Amino acid sequence: QVQLVESGGGLVQHGGSLRLSCAASGFTLDYYAIGWFRQAPGKEREGVSCISSSDGSAYYADSVKGRFTISRDNAKNTMYLQMNSLKPEDTAVYYCGTPNTIDCGYEYDYWGQGTQVTVSS
Repeated sequence: QVQLVESGGGLVQHGGSLRLSCAASGFTLDYYAIGWFRQAPGKEREGVSCISSSDGSAYYADSVKGRFTISRDNAKNTMYLQMNSLKPEDTAVYYCGTPNTIDCGYEYDYWGQGTQVTVSS
């Protein structure tokens, strides 16, 4: 069974950093695109970042570009989101997911339970 488990969220001050982890099971991470989206209460779901398996290209929302970095560790079957220079506007529940294909730009078929990120002002 496909499972994705996020971890690493927490409470940080503005300007701080967090590294989110997404542990995958039931499939080999290297064969699929995988990414992050977030949702704050009362707001629309927002795609944050995605990395493809076809060419390794990484994509970022304009709101996080230059501050967040997506990566993966195939040996651990785990994907990461390094979050630097955090802002209160980044406060949300962060989810990792896969569109169950090799490229980014498609709807997610699977995602985890999410991890809360709260950035104080």
